Amino acid sequence: MTNDLDTLLTALYVKVDDELEASRWMGRPPQLADAELVTLAVAQALLGFHSETRWLRYAHLAAMFPYLPQQSGYNKRLKAALPLVKKAIRMLAVDTDFWFDNHWIVDSTPVPCGMSRPTAKRSEMVGWAGYGYCASHSRFFWGLRLYLVCAPVGMPILWALANPKMDEREVLQSMLDVEAGLVTDRPGLLLISDKGFASKEFENDLAMRGIELLRPSFKREKKRKGERLLKSVRQLIESVNDTLKGQLGLEQHGGRTHEGVAVRVAQRILAMAATIWHNHKTGAPIMRSLIAFDH
Repeated sequence: MTNDLDTLLTALYVKVDDELEASRWMGRPPQLADAELVTLAVAQALLGFHSETRWLRYAHLAAMFPYLPQQSGYNKRLKAALPLVKKAIRMLAVDTDFWFDNHWIVDSTPVPCGMSRPTAKRSEMVGWAGYGYCASHSRFFWGLRLYLVCAPVGMPILWALANPKMDEREVLQSMLDVEAGLVTDRPGLLLISDKGFASKEFENDLAMRGIELLRPSFKREKKRKGERLLKSVRQLIESVNDTLKGQLGLEQHGGRTHEGVAVRVAQRILAMAATIWHNHKTGAPIMRSLIAFDH
């Protein structure tokens, strides 16, 4: 474990312990505190351990924590900690200047949950997960789609998992309904998307919320305002997805249940948020760089 990673984990532990440590345990608290659990989960994602068994074995050898549970105990605690992980993501985002940015980028990306036909038929997630198509990689998949709304540097603002057959615009509208206060707090909000979010009804709905949509025009349309800036901006969301998949192993999450998939996706989003938060606080030149922490 590098000194940079040690510094990030220490800062994260203190932040969670100070602001989110909840007295939710009746009687004797567990040996592994909630703040330690969150820090342990972030360290696992940053160091690229997809297997929880291998991760706990490594963490024991590295003497990173005074107490570590067995794999089954860690798995159970992690799944139960999904609300805590969500709160930690929001807490870190709010504690940066990026939270107040009135430019948002939205996109969706596949989260495969199985590769075989028997998995698709027998999985507990049948109904929530389903078959979808990823146009950018020209492939079909069985699983979910991760919808991510983030600031231009990649700091997560909103995120959700949904069946890949659901209309992207409906999913985003539902996300905005749940977090309506975030929009009202940002007058003049500009939402940048791809063509998948295009429709007159959807744009009218966004306009009623006080949001302007910036997207590429179709061939039959005249050039839209600000479109010449889109090419470079769209690369930002693609690089955010690449961070989640290439460096944080989003597609190798290993979840097999609703709670398992959700918390493992949240774990990776938290790891990215923690990296951006720490780099911002320490004045690093590149906010989303994981180079100092992934080895």
